[in-house]
Amino acid sequence: MTYCLAACVDDGLVFVSDSRTNAGIDQLGIHSKMHAFTDLDGRFFTLLSAGNLATTQAVVARLRRDIRENAETSLASVERIREAADYVGTINRRAVEKYGTDDTEEGFVPSADFIFGGQIGDSQHALFLIYAQGNHISSTNLVPFLQIGEQKYGRPILDRIVQMRSSLETVALCGLVSMDSTMRSNASVGPPIELMLYRASLSAPPMHVVYGEDHPYLRTIRESWAVNLRRAFDELPPLSLPEASVRLVDS
Repeated sequence: MTYCLAACVDDGLVFVSDSRTNAGIDQLGIHSKMHAFTDLDGRFFTLLSAGNLATTQAVVARLRRDIRENAETSLASVERIREAADYVGTINRRAVEKYGTDDTEEGFVPSADFIFGGQIGDSQHALFLIYAQGNHISSTNLVPFLQIGEQKYGRPILDRIVQMRSSLETVALCGLVSMDSTMRSNASVGPPIELMLYRASLSAPPMHVVYGEDHPYLRTIRESWAVNLRRAFDELPPLSLPEASVRLVDS
């Protein structure tokens, strides 16, 4: 399993991903699920991946090869961010179809999902969830974040905190707490944790940080969040129960 999340707010984009892969109870591995395309002139893209590792690697390899070989359609040539999402979806669908045959081994699932975000020139930055079928949805003003993988444990804080007007720093901190909550409840999600912040309009290079398992900042977040959750719980209004009443029972 895995957990990745991203948010598209007024100030820019935030991406957070874990690095644990799982091919069985005794086959845990570490692979980056954050794939940045930061060396393209006047454009920025980042891809988060979840699902079959072979499929995700094939998709990322094809995207980079098309750029390197100056293909007619690539992340370096598309004119609009939605066209870029369509292109990534097409590559993903073809990769899945390559292995999704009738003689697929039992238990083998070749599908993969992606979160894709970025900006081209001065156009509006955007964020998309791309499915294995190649179609996609975008984040909205009401729900400015997207998740893939093990979503349920980390969603409550995103629902309560992340808004379009939230600062990138607030969104990043919220994303790290969301990731910590998921890691605490699901052992198949684990570090290193990658974080990327991108300020819109290409005004500055994106900031990419990798937090290892024993990183002191991750420990501080985990401990502080636990302490403050307990404090908030202790400050809840006392439980309201109906007044006790006497009930007569016919003998």
